Amino acid sequence: MPRLGSLGTRWLGVGLASALAVLTVGLAVTGRLSLYINPESAWFAVGMSVIVLVGAVASFALPLGAEDDHGHDHGDATAHEHGHAHVRHPVALAGTVVAGVLASAVVVGALALPPSSLSPQFASTSTSTTPVLFGGRDVVTLASTGDTATFGVGEWATVFATATDPASFDGDAVTLTGFVAPGDAGTGFLLSRFVITHCVIDAQLAAVPIVWGGTAAPEGEWATVTGTVRSDSDGRLHIAAESVEAVPEPEDPYEY
Repeated sequence: MPRLGSLGTRWLGVGLASALAVLTVGLAVTGRLSLYINPESAWFAVGMSVIVLVGAVASFALPLGAEDDHGHDHGDATAHEHGHAHVRHPVALAGTVVAGVLASAVVVGALALPPSSLSPQFASTSTSTTPVLFGGRDVVTLASTGDTATFGVGEWATVFATATDPASFDGDAVTLTGFVAPGDAGTGFLLSRFVITHCVIDAQLAAVPIVWGGTAAPEGEWATVTGTVRSDSDGRLHIAAESVEAVPEPEDPYEY
């Protein structure tokens, strides 16, 4: 039993960390790490993973069970002198086993399941109606200069939500790619995309309204919209689409 406990301790420490490190390096090598983190942070994630793997290899120099010593050999000796060894409380032991099983299941699942992006179906579960801003005033200021060639759905969503002079953007040509979400009935749809800062945990949904009288791509499918920014009489902005073309999901589905 002590040997089994030592194996469990090493698995929950070095084993799980090594599995996640291998997964991270593998995703980086295959170019799929950007499905989970901002590419600008990839070097840090890979670097930390390499350090973990080096530490894991070095840990084999320790005898099995060394993790449980904690430098308190005198305490164990005293316990044995009194005729009893330290026994973990059953509740604590059960909690450790349950937590270990759950953690192992998560890691094994991450290794076994194919990498995938946040789905449009996940976006449909969002109940927030508060506009999410990406770049704030800097984006709007840049847009007012006409330098919008590199703008994606996130930047235009910021402009649409915060522009104090919507008419100044009337006539701007745009070409955007995103997935289709329901919009105002009978007038068009929303073109959406997830924007992440560091990783998918902080992903936020950006969307811009598309006015289109033709046949749009089905809800949840990806599309490239070419059109013109227009200002409504009430000061709201939308994109008047000239073409809507169904496309495959991009290799990198997020904006940053």
